Amino acid sequence: MADVALTAPDRLWSAEEVLTRPSPVPAAAGVYGWHFEQAPSADLDAGRLLYVGIAPRYMANRTSTQNLRKRVRYHYRGNAAGSTLRLTLGCLLGIELRRVGHSGTRMTFGKAGEAWLSQWMVANARVCWIEHDEPWTLESELIAQLDLPLNLDQNRHNPFHSRLKDLRSQARERARELAVSS
Repeated sequence: MADVALTAPDRLWSAEEVLTRPSPVPAAAGVYGWHFEQAPSADLDAGRLLYVGIAPRYMANRTSTQNLRKRVRYHYRGNAAGSTLRLTLGCLLGIELRRVGHSGTRMTFGKAGEAWLSQWMVANARVCWIEHDEPWTLESELIAQLDLPLNLDQNRHNPFHSRLKDLRSQARERARELAVSS
C-alpha cells in the first residue's frame, strides 16, 4: 500500500503549496516521494516517482530531529550541502558544484546555482508523502522493490546507480580544483 501511495498518489504537491504557512506537510515522521514534470536527465522518465527520502533519519547513535515538513521544505529551498536530492538534481542539470564557506569543505551550487535549481524545482518537482513511525524500514523496502534512479543509498541494483554516482563524484572532484566561492 505504501508504494502505491507514493508511486500513484491521490495528490502531488507543488513548491508553492508546500512552502505556504500553514504548510500541508505534517510535522511527523514519514517517507516522501518526488515526481518530476520534466526529468532532470534525458535518460529518465518524467511524470513518475524518481526518488524517496525519509524523516527522521535513523543513525547508529541517534535519530535526527527532522520531520516531513522540515525535510520537504528544505529540499525546495535549501542547498546541495544539506540535500542529497538537490545535489543529485544539480549535477544532472549541469550546475557547477563549488566549495563554499570559510573552510571550503561544504559544497553547494553557489547562490546563483542554488537559486536556479530552486526555480527549476518550483517548475518541475512535485512531492507526496506518507506518515510512518519508522520510515527507515519502509525506505529500505521501497528502494528494494521500486525503480528509484535518483536514490543512491541501498540502490546499487538500479541501472542508473553507477552513472549517477560517477557524475556526483566528478562534480566533487571539479569543485575541489576550483577556488573556494564566497
